[in-house]
Amino acid sequence: MALKRTKKKKGGLKSLRSTGGGSSVETSPLRPVHVEKIAPCVDACPQGTNIRRILVTIGQAEKFEKDQDEAFTEAFQMLSDKNPLAAVCGRVCPHPCEDGCNRAERDSALSINAIERFIGDYGIEKNVPFLKVDDAGDYKEKIAVIGSGPAGLSCAFHLARRGYPVTLFEAFAETGGMLRYGIPAYRLPRDLLDKEVQRILDLGVELKCNTAVGRDISYDDVKKEYSAVFVGIGAHKGRGLRVEGEDASNFMTGVAFLNRANQGEKVDVGDKVVVIGGGDTAIDAARMARRLGADVSILYRRTRAEMPAIEEEIVGAEEEGVKLEILAAPVGIVRDGDKARAMLFQKCELGEPDSSGRRRPVPIEGSDFEVEATCFISAISQEPDFDGLDEVGNPKDWVKADEWMQTEHDHLYGGGDVLNLGLVTGAIYQGRRAALTIHENLRGIEHSKPKNPAPLIKQDKLKLTYYEEKARFDCGMMPADARLGEPEAEISTGLTREQVIEEARRCMSCGLCFDCGECWSYCQDQAIIKPLAAGEKYKFKMEFCNGCKKCAEQCPCGYIEMHMPGQEPVYDK
Repeated sequence: MALKRTKKKKGGLKSLRSTGGGSSVETSPLRPVHVEKIAPCVDACPQGTNIRRILVTIGQAEKFEKDQDEAFTEAFQMLSDKNPLAAVCGRVCPHPCEDGCNRAERDSALSINAIERFIGDYGIEKNVPFLKVDDAGDYKEKIAVIGSGPAGLSCAFHLARRGYPVTLFEAFAETGGMLRYGIPAYRLPRDLLDKEVQRILDLGVELKCNTAVGRDISYDDVKKEYSAVFVGIGAHKGRGLRVEGEDASNFMTGVAFLNRANQGEKVDVGDKVVVIGGGDTAIDAARMARRLGADVSILYRRTRAEMPAIEEEIVGAEEEGVKLEILAAPVGIVRDGDKARAMLFQKCELGEPDSSGRRRPVPIEGSDFEVEATCFISAISQEPDFDGLDEVGNPKDWVKADEWMQTEHDHLYGGGDVLNLGLVTGAIYQGRRAALTIHENLRGIEHSKPKNPAPLIKQDKLKLTYYEEKARFDCGMMPADARLGEPEAEISTGLTREQVIEEARRCMSCGLCFDCGECWSYCQDQAIIKPLAAGEKYKFKMEFCNGCKKCAEQCPCGYIEMHMPGQEPVYDK
């Protein structure tokens, strides 16, 4: 087919037109380039977990000539390379990754959290080994990790993998921090938590439980013996309402109640419980009180839409009979001797947004009302306990750390709720980042910095019609009427192996080739070379390309872009 040049238009570029038979084809000097993008699920994950690659590995196993168990093993190793608590996170993470999933614009977001849970369980069941670290050695510098919550466990894991001797100090009798003493067993089974923790300890981590640094051993002694210290003591101290009368014997904070209940202590809450707050601790406390046989009400000063708790947990509480009363702010306690007989609340209306971005509750004068109960639980917030650790942090400012998790004190690093209240996944990231920084400082290596960010790909850059509409698989749930009869039984049943595979196949591989072959099929000029081996990139024969853009237009995942030759795309995220 012959080609001829057309005249250059004013202010434009020369173009090429086909003079062969059939309709003419507009061409341009632009040429195709592979540009990997950041998928929204990866971008939204505090860990930056390569969710896209994990899903494609599972869903496209056959295409990439892997048996399914090989794919699950590879997926676990990719996931645990950053997160050693995959089975835990698959149960308690509020999955922000799903909120950004482009698939929601086609039908519904992927069940990423449920897949993570399955992969974590698979790794435990099959005892899949963790990936080795390239720069691992036999290092002599001893590292102290204070606190065995998610941040501390993550830091210990990543240091031990690199070959450092690590000692984990835990004030409580068992490991896990808020994972064990804050989250009820019906959400996070204790045997599963124990198994994930044990795999970390098996890397050579020394564990010292019932050892509170600052109480049982001085912080000065720890500093002298260890080359670096990571503090991840969490926030186990509940905040009261700061109203008169809250020293009543039947008034307690949410974290104190959950700590006692989760240790197996028989907590007498009576037959009617009032919980104040709208976060995860408030929901967990309310559902735990229901399992103790009480009638439970949650009173919250904003509306249900503003509640920061995980939506599924709010729904679960409602299914179990927890009553929710909104726009009600606590103002006082009515006591009868050393006990609280009732709480005094004031009705509210929403005003302008505050620093949190949520609308501020404004009390309505003359709207006071009383709520009687046998037990009152304040679950409005919590903070770290710095008893004996004054040098580390304080109740006002907590612990301050930079982006590398370094504090202002030499050889002291921090992460998790001791910095600020956040997600379990965020705490795991901070522990991992601190471990890397400790290693870099001890080895004299310049701090690793993020690479130049690739562009974030949204649904408008995808060809959504390429993907067949498919229903989402969600975890099964124990019937609500059966949950209270088995208070410690896990209420979520997870996905089956087959469901995980089918759900992973729904991944659109946003921003990265998944070997669909659309570019090759639509190229009429044979300018695209199909790879011989699965997983290899398609290649372009630029001498055959006339810039028709069909490959970019037909690429469903947005991996191909058109650019001037020699001009590499530059992006600012």
